[in-house]
Amino acid sequence: MMSLRPSIPRSRGIALVATVLCLLASTALAASVPTSKGPQTLGPRAPAKVRRVVTLAPSLTEMVLTLGAGNTLVGVSRFDMAKEVEKLPRVGGFVDPSIEAVVALKPDLLLVQPGPGNQRPVEKMAELGVPVLLLPLHSVADVLSAMRAVGKALGREKEAEAAVSRIEASRTRVREAAKKLPTPRVLFVYGFEPLVVAGPGSFADELLRDAGGINVAADAGSAYPVYPLERAVTARPDVVVDSADVDVGKEKLRALPGLSQARWVELPSQALLQPGPSLGQGLEELFRLLHPEAALKP
Repeated sequence: MMSLRPSIPRSRGIALVATVLCLLASTALAASVPTSKGPQTLGPRAPAKVRRVVTLAPSLTEMVLTLGAGNTLVGVSRFDMAKEVEKLPRVGGFVDPSIEAVVALKPDLLLVQPGPGNQRPVEKMAELGVPVLLLPLHSVADVLSAMRAVGKALGREKEAEAAVSRIEASRTRVREAAKKLPTPRVLFVYGFEPLVVAGPGSFADELLRDAGGINVAADAGSAYPVYPLERAVTARPDVVVDSADVDVGKEKLRALPGLSQARWVELPSQALLQPGPSLGQGLEELFRLLHPEAALKP
């Protein structure tokens, strides 16, 4: 069956696949990696006036742009697609940053979403004299802490607080609206072959609760599990949120008993998949998907 989904740029699809692979790798190795307690620094101290910034994740690039400091960016990851950075040098990806490319750009500050895949190269860059700011982004609280840390590092504290306030206001508005509505059972899908879903402790799991949904994969053993088909069928979700961007395996899953009766919806943007300043927008989009009959007050 031909997909009715609009054509998606190949780079965007590749970026999402890479994100899912990073999530799986982080989950699999989490037991061997110390849990971060918020933003941390490595290497030498960044200068008081940061003029050259390199980011290793699109969400971190988005933070810098939102704070009005886009002119400081001198290098980004291969998965960054914002127009503002399309001409900047690429320094690799989340799990395979290029030490040589980063060092050659002589950054005053390297912004990193830490994970087991990039731990060694990032530590090496710090040893070579690159100031590093590690910003875990596993939860909403992490995102808000990261925004404040980036704002402080770039001398944009006021702009950071404004961005945090916007996210908190959206979250409060969505939570209040959701209290008065039914709670649909939701399966949040990142990929179909294999079936990768949002499990307990994932970013989407937290936002589903905010939006008034029940995550049917809350019984999974990890945040981003490869979920057994039989468990997805027996869960009988009311709504399946498709964030996969790649349709391979979708129609087969959609035809299964217990899933064929669900209402299938697609994310209208990447805002919910990028743990950064667009979080508020993504949460409001999720609310509207789960509660199409409800109005969200401005």
